[in-house]
Amino acid sequence: MSKAQQLLDWVDARFPLTATWKSQMSEYRAPKNFNFWYFFGSLALLVLVLQIVTGIFLTMNYKPDGSWIPGTNVSVAFNSVEYIMRDVAGGWIIRYMHSTGASMFFVVVYLHMFRGLIYGSFHKPRELIWVFGSLVFLCLMAEAFLGYLLPWGQMSFWGAQVIVNLFASIPVIGPDLSTFIRGDFVVSDVTLNRFFALHVIAVPLVLLALVMAHLIALHEVGSNNPDGVDIKKHKDPVTGYPIDSVPMHPHYTIKDILGVVVFLIVFSSIVFFKPNMFGFFLEDNNFIPADPLKTPPHIAPVWYFTPFYAILRAVPSFLGTQVWGVLAMGAAVVMIALLPWLDRSPVKSVRYRGPVFKGALVAFIVAFIGLGMLGALPPTDIRTLVSRILSVVYFAFFLGMPIISKIDTYKPVPDRTTVPPFSAKVKMIVYFLITFALAALFAKVI
Repeated sequence: MSKAQQLLDWVDARFPLTATWKSQMSEYRAPKNFNFWYFFGSLALLVLVLQIVTGIFLTMNYKPDGSWIPGTNVSVAFNSVEYIMRDVAGGWIIRYMHSTGASMFFVVVYLHMFRGLIYGSFHKPRELIWVFGSLVFLCLMAEAFLGYLLPWGQMSFWGAQVIVNLFASIPVIGPDLSTFIRGDFVVSDVTLNRFFALHVIAVPLVLLALVMAHLIALHEVGSNNPDGVDIKKHKDPVTGYPIDSVPMHPHYTIKDILGVVVFLIVFSSIVFFKPNMFGFFLEDNNFIPADPLKTPPHIAPVWYFTPFYAILRAVPSFLGTQVWGVLAMGAAVVMIALLPWLDRSPVKSVRYRGPVFKGALVAFIVAFIGLGMLGALPPTDIRTLVSRILSVVYFAFFLGMPIISKIDTYKPVPDRTTVPPFSAKVKMIVYFLITFALAALFAKVI
């Protein structure tokens, strides 16, 4: 017996390392017919790790101090960001990786949620997986909002001012709640310290716990597939494994590596060549130190918040309060978590759903993208009108789901998964070759 095997046996006697690897990877059975939409779950985990690692390095030099340096209009916090960018070895790339990672996290998560929507991954018995995922999304929004203030630039300062002030519109508890969130009567150094603590410690701990719960629930009931059929119905009489399944490792670890390589090519291209992404990832006004006496002409949140911000602005104020807009914005997020109980379709996958659902889905996509675009623009009468129409479409998709499920027509669902013509092993080899070729090409270009 080799020394490595002896060490592994010693660890296994004290910690279930091999048993965990087998149950979660090498012997975890996944459907044969996963497609590219299933890249985004593993990519979300990759970006989460990337954000944690880069965030740790940033905190080594960042100072959460909103006070101004004597004789200047530059705060200590803003200056520490400039110090990271200009004087810390490799600081610029760590900062750009973190800022780009924040936006790419939402790109990956939105696509991951869309895959669950089109393939019905929220249907029984995966309701809890979807709820945990929705809580992860909500927690991610909180984490991004808290981090948005930390550069202490004009947009981060005034954006936080606007968003926190929205809580003041809540009846009875609103003023006290907004004061509690800020830690002061206005956004100040106290707010910066509070947001820093929540961004670095509290929210990440909750986020990691929810991600673990999401994965545990997934591995308990098994993964969905593009056909939305239960692969556990047909098992091999000898092995006891589902016939239409393959081990997660190495079949889908190889496939996920392909997704990782493609993602890193896109991610690296943004970091090295266009880290601000035309003002969507890093806004120009945020390179200006925060000035409490000078409000920017147009305050808008980062792009991943703009659909919900557009819904907020679309709701007119009533009796001088914006509470209905705040409630609508909150309901827009909560609706996502309620999908398992709103959608009563007898089939899961969009492949076998009828034209009513497909039409509603297209309308929903158009509404969501349209709201995102409108939320980033200054409000006008026509834009507000369009935002209201698209907001109605957004909510109609969710609230009308029970009716859509009842009146829609459905195609016959196969008893087993529709497996592509290539075998799993052939696909694994092809994925490996494509991954190697893409990595070599990108390395040559860089």
